[in-house]
Amino acid sequence: MRLNQVTVPALDIAASVQFYVGLGLKLIVSSPHYARFECPDGESTFSVHLSQDKSSTGGVVVYFECPELDHKVEELKAMGYSFISGPKDEPWLWREARLQDPTGNAVCIYWAGVNRRHPPWRLNA
Repeated sequence: MRLNQVTVPALDIAASVQFYVGLGLKLIVSSPHYARFECPDGESTFSVHLSQDKSSTGGVVVYFECPELDHKVEELKAMGYSFISGPKDEPWLWREARLQDPTGNAVCIYWAGVNRRHPPWRLNA
């Protein structure tokens, strides 16, 4: 099984499209109620769907892997993105920076290298 895409709610599709295109995702589907993006690396996609329920966010964190994390964060800050935290090294051996999309969905841009799938505490099969 392979993960195809993740979809999160959006209160404003246009603002969400601008946000995620600015992060570097490529817009491939656009309607007043839905937008879908290709990630710049790999074959994964990501989408937003229009929601009127402001309580539908929370608890979800979208992770985008980026080898040049610190550079990307500085680039995004120069574009006007505001970060909640980071970049900083976390105890789970990932370097992370966090922000929120226009709806309030949590977005984490990170680099973990080999620790993404093979941390020292990984369970053996």
